[in-house]
Amino acid sequence: MSSQKPTRSYKHRDLELLWGQAGARCSHPQCRKLLIRPATENDPHAVVGKIAHINDFSPSANSPRSDPSLTVQELNAYENLILLCGDHHDEIDKQKKTFPRETLLAWKREHEAWVVSRLEQAMPGIGFAELEVVCNVLLSPPTQPNEGFIPTAPAEKMRKNNLSDNLLRKLQLGLSMFNEVEAFIQGVARLHPQFPEGLKAGFVKRYNESLDREISGDALFETLYDFASSGSSKIERQAAGLAVLCYLFQKCEVFEP
Repeated sequence: MSSQKPTRSYKHRDLELLWGQAGARCSHPQCRKLLIRPATENDPHAVVGKIAHINDFSPSANSPRSDPSLTVQELNAYENLILLCGDHHDEIDKQKKTFPRETLLAWKREHEAWVVSRLEQAMPGIGFAELEVVCNVLLSPPTQPNEGFIPTAPAEKMRKNNLSDNLLRKLQLGLSMFNEVEAFIQGVARLHPQFPEGLKAGFVKRYNESLDREISGDALFETLYDFASSGSSKIERQAAGLAVLCYLFQKCEVFEP
């Protein structure tokens, strides 16, 4: 038997889900502080969030959040993790009876629902200005269009990519702006005919890179969503990124494994 202690090692899938679903904010209901500090003249951006285990990583008979039946992989998985700021991470770590697993699970559910509700409020307000910023960042050299391509129905595309029903609300929100995104892309294409293919190429490139990193399912969607919004903390940029991603999800070969 190995004498090495288990380590806190997280898969890309779990990190993408955790940060994406939490909107890069503290999950404490009275905090929700942004956990990424912008770059300055002297330093790059700084990640200040901390990952906490809902069920203790190191089981203890004295801890109400201890579950020795869980494997190391289960303990380090997204389902057992919650994203917090430094203060609230230390608080729940040192006051486990005050913050049992049921409380932390409720925080996580409520916070992730709050993140989606912010998108829901912002989505109707995005316009060509936000879409232009998002699309210009995403462009890649266009590839040859696939003339024989027939779009896959969204439900089938979700199944092929192992996307869960947890993403349905985000997909519905993004697709609610389908006509606006299409009008924008068609408008730009009149002046720059290669624009639609270049936009698609940017997403396909990132999609394939993510698959190479063994990111799939909901985590893959969150990765592309973060890419589409350029990791921005601005809710308008996030909403525009989601709208463009969902448009391409339905319209073309993005998400075609």
